[in-house]
Amino acid sequence: MSETMRAVVLEGPGPVDRLRLRRVALPEPPPGWVRIRVEAFGLNRSELHTRLGLAEGVTFPRVPGIEATGTVDLDPDGVFPPGQQVAAMMGGMGRTYDGGYAEFTVVPRAQVVPFSSALPWETLGAIPETLQTAHGSLTTGLDLGAGQSLLVRGGTSALGLAATALAKDRGATVFATTRAPDRLSALAQHGVDHPLVDDGEVAHAVRAILPDGVHAALELVGTPTLPDTLAATRVHGTVCFTGMLSNQWTVRDFYPIAYLPSGVRLTAYAGEAADLPAEVLQGYLGRIARGEVSLGPVHVYALEDIRTAHDDMERGRRAGKLVVRVNHPTG
Repeated sequence: MSETMRAVVLEGPGPVDRLRLRRVALPEPPPGWVRIRVEAFGLNRSELHTRLGLAEGVTFPRVPGIEATGTVDLDPDGVFPPGQQVAAMMGGMGRTYDGGYAEFTVVPRAQVVPFSSALPWETLGAIPETLQTAHGSLTTGLDLGAGQSLLVRGGTSALGLAATALAKDRGATVFATTRAPDRLSALAQHGVDHPLVDDGEVAHAVRAILPDGVHAALELVGTPTLPDTLAATRVHGTVCFTGMLSNQWTVRDFYPIAYLPSGVRLTAYAGEAADLPAEVLQGYLGRIARGEVSLGPVHVYALEDIRTAHDDMERGRRAGKLVVRVNHPTG
């Protein structure tokens, strides 16, 4: 095996040209860590925040990437056999230590989730972190049940589409928003019961259909739309703040009594690899393979096209998940 590999290195915060594909030393896993041969990785807004200098606790230079899928290349403790299919996510990946934007990554074993699937790698690369966040938001965050109604604010994002699929699977009625009128039909085709154009205020449209408001709401846009999302939610309903598509996540001069509608609950969700049990991941991979559930469209890039992928993510050009397929040299 070569003693070097290709990796995307972020020298410091800035525009996409700060992302540079370089040849670096192949990392060695210490005890308790695992080296993964990366086959694909999904792009996440978290990595955009890192590139823009908005994330806390990041040191540079850094290989970004809070998730990766591939196979075990080396486990010095022998817990995972070579070739085991795995997903890795969170736990400081791409922030405090190098992440998944590379041919190989080394991560703590606690961040590794094993699975077995014949799905193509570009599909597998789109699933782990999106599924973990959507699953956790609907269960831990909202405790969504059959017969309830859900508003997904930011419905055409990868996370929004995944949340819709999982919510429909749980028997919920789904409202979902998009800023682009031409994407309403795509939301409907994905199973959204009430697609809505988001002009910054959708509470009135929600209450025109459900006068009391929705039982639950998933806020993926951020603090600019949060007050309106709260206004769309019924008394004793819950809003879960999970995403920040707007890159704004703090509320200035927060006065709870004035900010929160009476009786509406506000919570948040941020999960780790442990919040996606192996059996949950395996179960959804099987259902996806059988065509029983779809987490939304996938757009695939090569490692060499990481700048284009990041620019597309930043400018919202694609609906669904952006995935980089890593092509390893042969021979």
